[in-house]
Amino acid sequence: MKKYIAEFLGTMVLVLFGCGTAVVCGGFTGGTDGGFLGVAAIALAFGLAIVAAAYAIGDISGCHVNPAVSLAVLINGKMTVTDFIGYVIAQVAGAFAGSGILKLITANSNLEGTGANGYGELSGVGLNLGGAFVVEVVLTFVFVMTILGVTRTKKTASLAGLIIGLTLTFVHLIGIPLTGTSVNPARSLSPAVFAGGDALGQVWLFIVAPFVGAAIAGIVHKVLYADHKDEEE
Repeated sequence: MKKYIAEFLGTMVLVLFGCGTAVVCGGFTGGTDGGFLGVAAIALAFGLAIVAAAYAIGDISGCHVNPAVSLAVLINGKMTVTDFIGYVIAQVAGAFAGSGILKLITANSNLEGTGANGYGELSGVGLNLGGAFVVEVVLTFVFVMTILGVTRTKKTASLAGLIIGLTLTFVHLIGIPLTGTSVNPARSLSPAVFAGGDALGQVWLFIVAPFVGAAIAGIVHKVLYADHKDEEE
């Protein structure tokens, strides 16, 4: 149960601070604050949230805070199906808690939005459905491959939180103007539900594509390191 509570708290922090920064900055393209400043601030918020969560709860749950990451870990045989289900439930619940707190804050201000992802008219550059799907698969693949690689050995595990946080920042820098950057089904679901409308209608892509990217990463990592199991301890 401690693992699930940790995943709940970590995902709540990620959504609250990541999506919250997007709302404060006026949207994923920077809104009235202007392009790159908004993108950089949001990317850093998501990345730093992961760094904070990793060092706060990493020893308890591994700090997945992302159903796609948990799927890749499951594929590599590092968690049970029961734990996978428990992690996903906790992550989704944490995401809704984060969005709920953000909604409570914005309800008492002039701020609007929930930090939902989108394509087409909801994309900062008008990226279509097909392009958005490819973007999310590729970005999730890169992000999850990094996680699996840096946590594979004890030699690199101590730096995992920082490296994973920097990688999440890295994928957000290109992904924010395109789709708002999901790479995390839980992080996408709750803002879309709170936003409703077109964001809710499009959220399926930001659930399916990250799972596809994570599954590919999980399989590729398993194949690449099939002969290196002795280095994993």
